[in-house]
Amino acid sequence: MAKRIEVKDLNVYYGSFKAVEDVSMTVEPRSVTAFIGPSGCGKSTFLRTLNRMHEVIPGGRVEGSVMLDDDDLYSSKMDPVNVRRTVGMVFQRPNPFPTMSIFDNVAAGMRLNGVRSKKVLTEAVEKSLRGANLWNEVKDRLDKPGAGLSGGQQQRLCIARAIAVQPQVLLMDEPCSALDPISTLAIEDLIGELKSSFTIVIVTHNMQQAARVSDKTAFFNLAATGKPGRLIEIDDTATIFSNPKQKATEDYISGRFG
Repeated sequence: MAKRIEVKDLNVYYGSFKAVEDVSMTVEPRSVTAFIGPSGCGKSTFLRTLNRMHEVIPGGRVEGSVMLDDDDLYSSKMDPVNVRRTVGMVFQRPNPFPTMSIFDNVAAGMRLNGVRSKKVLTEAVEKSLRGANLWNEVKDRLDKPGAGLSGGQQQRLCIARAIAVQPQVLLMDEPCSALDPISTLAIEDLIGELKSSFTIVIVTHNMQQAARVSDKTAFFNLAATGKPGRLIEIDDTATIFSNPKQKATEDYISGRFG
């Protein structure tokens, strides 16, 4: 069950420094939303607030609300571990657990959640690897180290690991920035397939990628170095790239700054 994300009046801090200011947006279920904007404008920081990863950083805190359907992610009753189980994350660089096999990498989250049945784990690992379009490439070497795969395969392994615990939302922080063009295309194709089951939010510096994979695009910017990042505009991707409402969006997309 993919879920809707509703963000209202969100401010994000590192200690006393306000990194992101006054963001409100809606992310629809079973869709891909891309965050674009210059480096340092708070895209990745904001992304990490959507599964409470931001508060892992010393001094990290937020004001405002993030609703996942009817659940307030920042409610005192909400367990951050459960939030991160519901809202999975794939990072910029592939990070398979280096001492674990391919099978154990995918099964790690399920085992952490208390799943012990070999049959259940085996079925879930195959389903997740198929979901990440990796099964046919690794089915005969599941006992080999995950770190022995190519970069693109490692990133798909990390996606399989993320979806194995059946999240409703998948966050991706520049998932293709460390990959070659062929691996990038494989990940983009995979994102297109996964959105039928998940709500996906992706941070990317690749404008063409945002145009290719996303249904909606959000443009972030900051007034100057040291100032907080702000959401300038969010709209259908086709509108953002062909007829944005804000001049700053048009300037960034056309390469006049950033």
